[in-house]
Amino acid sequence: MKNFFSNLFGRNNDPKSIVSFDIMDAIYTYLYNEENKIEFKMKGVHDSILVNLYSFPGSFDYEEAQNEIKKAGFKNAYEVLNELYAKLNIGAISEAQVEEGLEFDYIHFQFYTEPTPEAKKYLKHVLHNFVIFFCCTNSLETNDFKMLYNNSYFLDYTKGILDTESIDIKDPKNDTQKIGFKEFERVLQGICQYLQIELPETIELPSQENLLPEDVEVTRETFEEFIKLVSRGDVDEKLVQKQSKKLLKNFKKEAKEYHEIVQGQWDFFESIDAWNSDWKFDPEDAEYFISEMIGEDLNFEYPEETYSHDLFPYIQSALEKRGFELMSYDTHGDNYLFFVANKSDVARILELSELTKIEINQL
Repeated sequence: MKNFFSNLFGRNNDPKSIVSFDIMDAIYTYLYNEENKIEFKMKGVHDSILVNLYSFPGSFDYEEAQNEIKKAGFKNAYEVLNELYAKLNIGAISEAQVEEGLEFDYIHFQFYTEPTPEAKKYLKHVLHNFVIFFCCTNSLETNDFKMLYNNSYFLDYTKGILDTESIDIKDPKNDTQKIGFKEFERVLQGICQYLQIELPETIELPSQENLLPEDVEVTRETFEEFIKLVSRGDVDEKLVQKQSKKLLKNFKKEAKEYHEIVQGQWDFFESIDAWNSDWKFDPEDAEYFISEMIGEDLNFEYPEETYSHDLFPYIQSALEKRGFELMSYDTHGDNYLFFVANKSDVARILELSELTKIEINQL
């Protein structure tokens, strides 16, 4: 480990930005001294946020990684690191440093965001990878950092990290990067809150709210509220009582009874005004079934030869004018289970989805 000094000369430390050396240094210090991996939930972020401290060559010292390195055309992990350093304009590791067996640490952040409106046709969430390397700028001491990025899955970790590109957080190249770069600031704030890292008063915080989920007890009333919102209140009170009791009972069951839990959720949606469709459906089907669900005729304009998920933007536009939004229960199968929600209730439905573990998707 090299000592990190807050050398004011030439360092990457905008006092107003949370994406700065001092913040990265504080996160690194925790990862190095406490635990090298953290995983936590944050409000408004799908799934967990992962933060890992890795090193060259130590983190690549196992058979699968060695095979990946060779497949990528390199002899060892140091050669991979030098390839990454070249992208970042950081000086290469010397033969003397290789022979000395020095370790070079880096931080890998992973989190999801919503896709761009265009990508929503075929993606529910986009994974973002930010890889942080520390370096020296006009100094003999570590006082700066540089970033690599991509939005791909690291199925082959060596290939994944080699496929990253050098980025400037202030200069996104496309809409996906624009979403990811902006959310990275909020994620850093969430990490600091989670690790209890005190932020300087000079930083312009991305969010003024508590970013970590509150410890909320899930009760029968939680499910009652969920049922009433996803049914837009058009549900018999006896059914509310029956289904909320059943859903809470399943919620408390162990993971080994997953099939029964999901079946219970499916049965609930079948009991309210929902539309079960396979992945392929015609616009006429959408107009008919959604009209049935909202109790009025819904006609929407769409380009010729448009089907299935490509219809979502046109459906949502027509529903939005009526104060509605089409949503779906994630069946994890080759079908949709649609329902219509009041637009004003969508945020709360998604919060309750996280609490109750009933997976609801925006479309």
